[in-house]
Amino acid sequence: MQFDGKVALVTGAGSGIGRALVQRFVAGGAAVVAVDIVEEPLQKVVAELQAQEGKVTACVANVALDADVERMLTTATSTYGRLDILCNNAGIMDSMTPAADASLQLWDRVIAVNLTGPFLACRRAIPIMLEQGSGCIINTASEAGLRGGAAGTPYTVSKHGVVGLTRSIAFHYGDRGIRCNAVCPGGVETNIGLGGGNPHEAGLAKVMKLVQATSGRVAKPENLASVMAFLASDDAAFLNGAIVPVDDGWFAG
Repeated sequence: MQFDGKVALVTGAGSGIGRALVQRFVAGGAAVVAVDIVEEPLQKVVAELQAQEGKVTACVANVALDADVERMLTTATSTYGRLDILCNNAGIMDSMTPAADASLQLWDRVIAVNLTGPFLACRRAIPIMLEQGSGCIINTASEAGLRGGAAGTPYTVSKHGVVGLTRSIAFHYGDRGIRCNAVCPGGVETNIGLGGGNPHEAGLAKVMKLVQATSGRVAKPENLASVMAFLASDDAAFLNGAIVPVDDGWFAG
């Protein structure tokens, strides 16, 4: 029971990595607030775990809205009394759109969910963790946060921002008991897709050339959840500010 007595909050919990992570935390004894903007799959996950006597509470929220972020954190503290682990996992793609073809609407939406969302959650979680004297934040960045050729421009910029956010929080709050690390997935079997029904053909073709130069293997959500659970555990107590590629060696090439 690696997380017995801990309280975790996971965004993007209705499917993919978020769902696998909620399952992992609950199996490890944690109480979990599972957050997603889409209610039906979220409630299904929560119902399944509650049927197994897991401690899990659903919260439908848009991570890009500060009022929703405040509500989801209040749900954690009012329901379970504390917040030990924050996992900023929710994210959207950009249809592999390069800068010159990216509309301001696309830019604003991707930045709002992928970067402003984690910032808002961290900004509200840090005071709670400071008062407790400890806390752990895990951000889902991306291979696109490490290089320029893994997605379109809005997504790439947003995930580079998540890497910077992670390192800044680790630097400023590490000596006060808060750890902040990030994972950078490569290809994963999730519902995120390309971020739209009409991918940018030229952008997609260029990115695929880079992808095809790798092993081509695609991770399962559970592969990411395992790494994130380790980062959240006491076994990783000396890891702070780490940016961890979970990409089958893609970044190594």
